This record gives sequence, structure tokens and C-alpha cells, in this order.
Amino acid sequence: MLRPAAAVPITNQEQVETYLMDPYVSPTNGLGSWIWADKTFDRQTCQLWRTFYLPDSNPVTKARLVMTVDNEFSLYLDGHELGRGDEWRELFVFDVTALLTPGQHTLAVKAFNSKSSAGMLFGLRIELADGHIIQIKSDRDWRIVPEGEKHWEKESEPVSTWLPATIVGPLFGAPWWTMPQNVDMMPSVQPIHVLFWQTGWFQITLLGVCGAVILISLRLMAQLAFHQKERWLLQRERARIAREIHDDIGARMTQLVLHGELAQNALPSDTEAHSQLVQLCEGARGLLSTMDEILWAMNPKRDTLRDFASYVCDYAEEFLGAAKIQCLFEIDPEMSASAFNLPLRRSLLMAIKEALNNAVKYSAATELRLQILWQRQRLVVVVQDNGQGFDQAINKLERNGLANMAQRMTELGGTCTITSAPGKGCRVEFNIPLKQSLRHPWASLWTIKPFSERLNEPQNVPANDPSQNHDPTKC
Repeated sequence: MLRPAAAVPITNQEQVETYLMDPYVSPTNGLGSWIWADKTFDRQTCQLWRTFYLPDSNPVTKARLVMTVDNEFSLYLDGHELGRGDEWRELFVFDVTALLTPGQHTLAVKAFNSKSSAGMLFGLRIELADGHIIQIKSDRDWRIVPEGEKHWEKESEPVSTWLPATIVGPLFGAPWWTMPQNVDMMPSVQPIHVLFWQTGWFQITLLGVCGAVILISLRLMAQLAFHQKERWLLQRERARIAREIHDDIGARMTQLVLHGELAQNALPSDTEAHSQLVQLCEGARGLLSTMDEILWAMNPKRDTLRDFASYVCDYAEEFLGAAKIQCLFEIDPEMSASAFNLPLRRSLLMAIKEALNNAVKYSAATELRLQILWQRQRLVVVVQDNGQGFDQAINKLERNGLANMAQRMTELGGTCTITSAPGKGCRVEFNIPLKQSLRHPWASLWTIKPFSERLNEPQNVPANDPSQNHDPTKC
């Protein structure tokens, strides 16, 4: 890019005459004829164009451009404006040495005639390193560009409709001057170094990136709305199923237990039918307890760590109370608002129940400590008793469901650590990452997955895996 120059006139007549008498620097030396379009009329705009070529092996050492127009003009070099003039009695001199590089260049002049006669006078003198001189004058090599053409100042080839210029008068001929009144020395024009962020390709790239960001944002917003809708529908369906199980199957099971108890009371206690009814009622009560657990897991209002911790504590207190084991609880209060998805909390609950059952059946403990802690994006659950413990080197993993607990944690991406020694109790620690449930909701949209696929959901579980149907009461 070039910055248009402003004139610095030489107004002292003596200086003008001295300047014009110098055969080397005289601005009238090398000027052509007055040229214009074939027709002249008042308030006319005339667009003049031509090209020239500079050799690659012969750099420019000096280049001077002199011109004037009756009445006004704007001068362009390679599509960039160099300067303007509005007085035909004066000559305008440009030093364009720094602008002329090897290759083809385009000269363009947009001239305006107020009234009466009109014409352009032009001379470009280029000195090369080997001493050769290239002169470009105002002559018939210039082309007249019709009005309405776009970007004609940058064109490198003429169009067939661009007619040659017409010579309307010789240099120093009437009705123009024989000697200019003033010589306006235009400041040296230097190329403007365009920084990379000011270039067109960078700005187009930036606009493209902004457009892509907007499109991605809109896509993510649409996906977020879809996921929220899907999540709402899933929670509503879970609530419906839980309600129907409670209202229908739960009521029927309760009715069966009542009928069984009535039939049990009607039979003598020493009969085999009475014993079978007792077992039937106990089994039905166990099914009701299991159903309550399933309903708790399915209830979408219980999908938080706070509800999980509360349920586990209630279960442990009731379960250990029957075994006369004192239970101490340690719950991290900062995890109360954290979400906790269904597959994870179901598997973790089964593992905790298994650990509690082992403590009741084998530890002979009088005290048990239950800790539920939140540590660096991980949920840590510790079940520790003060019982008799066991020798881990001797004890087999298949015994007491220890392998089942470890496998459950592995499927969830976590770990199960068991520490025990004879006479020193047993400590079971479950450590599970909570990446899916606690990260920002936008993060899940970068990788599109079905809503039902969870990061903590057990993967690749064999259909006949015993840990999936293991009953912790039969360790």
C-alpha cells in the first residue's frame, strides 16, 4: 500500500527558473504531449491507463514522475494512489524510485475537466543501474477507460473497448502554458509495510474462524438443548416406572404377605405347611426390601451424592444395629450438590453391602467406621471394622466375595483396596473417578455419544458374570 503525497510547491520564481534551466532535473524534460479522450466536454471524467515493464537483472537507481492535468487528477501506481493535483498551470513531481521493482507496473490517472479545454501532460524518467534510461510519456500508448469500469487501476492487460488516447495539443502549445507557474515537489513516496494481521488473507481467515466458532457454538447449543430434553424425558420415564412398581407390584407383594400371614396364623405351628408359609412370608418381605432399594435407585430425585450417602448410612445403621455393631459415620459435606449416575451408584451400593455383610458374618467386630469422602474428582468410600481380621496371604480372593467387590470397581474404572491382618480388623476402600457426572455440561458435547452411554457405566461385562447376580447375603 502507498500513502498519497501532499505537494510542497516551489513558489519563488527564481528557484523555478533555475530548476527549469537544469537540463537534467528540469521537470519539462521528458514530458510528452497533451492527451485526452477523443471528445471533450464540460464536467468530464477521463480515465487514462497504461503499463510498462522493468527488467529483473537491472535495478532502478532513480525514477522521477512529472505530470499535470487540466483541471484535476488522481494518480495511481499498481492500483495504489500516489497523489492528487488540481492546478494545470503547475507541474507535480514525484520521486517513485522506491516503488519501482522488477516486473510489470500499471499507471492510471483519473482526470476531471471542469470546462473548456482538457488534457494530461505526463513524463516518467527511469534510470537503471547499467545507465540505461526508460522514458514513459503522455502519448497514444495510453488507453482511455470508459466510465463505470471497476478495478481498472489494477488491470495488467487492456480491454478491447479501451481506445487509444488522443493527442489534443503539443508540449508548450496553445491553449496551455509555455512555462509552468510553479513546480510542486511531492514528498518521496515509500511503500507502507503491511503487518500480517492487516493483510487480506489474515482478515479473511479470521472471519472464517469466527464464522466457524459461531457455527460450532450454535451446534453445541442445539446439542445441549437436545441432551437436556432427552435427560428430562429419561427422568420422567424413570419416575413413571418407579411409581408404577410402587403402586402396582409393591401393593400386590404386600397383599401376598398379608394373605400368607393370615394363612400362617390359621395353621398349627408344628405343621410343614406352617413352616413353608413362614419361609414364603420371609421371602416376600425380602423381595419388598429389594424393591424399595430398586425404587430408590430409579428415582431421579435421588441422583446426588448426598442422597446416596444418606441412603447408605441409613442402610448401614439398620443392618449393623441388628448385629449389635456400633457404626460411626464420616461424610464429606462438600459433595452434597454433586450428581451421581444410576449405574455407578447401583454397583457401588452392592459393593458396600457386600463389605458390610462380610463384617457382620466374619469379623466379630464391635465397631465399624463408614467414610464417604470426595477427593480430587474421585469418590472414596471406606468400610473399616475393629474385628479379628484375616491373613491376606492365606485367604483366597474367591472367599467372602472379595473378588466380586474388586471386579465391580474395575468395571467402574476404580479400585478396591483391602487391608487386613489377624487381630487388626479389616479395611476396605473403594476409590472411583467421577468424571462424567461432575464435569461442565458443555464438555460432553465435544464428543457426541448416546445419552445412555456413561463414562462410569460398566463395560464388557460377560453375560454369565457371577458378580452381576451375586447376593451379598450369601458370601
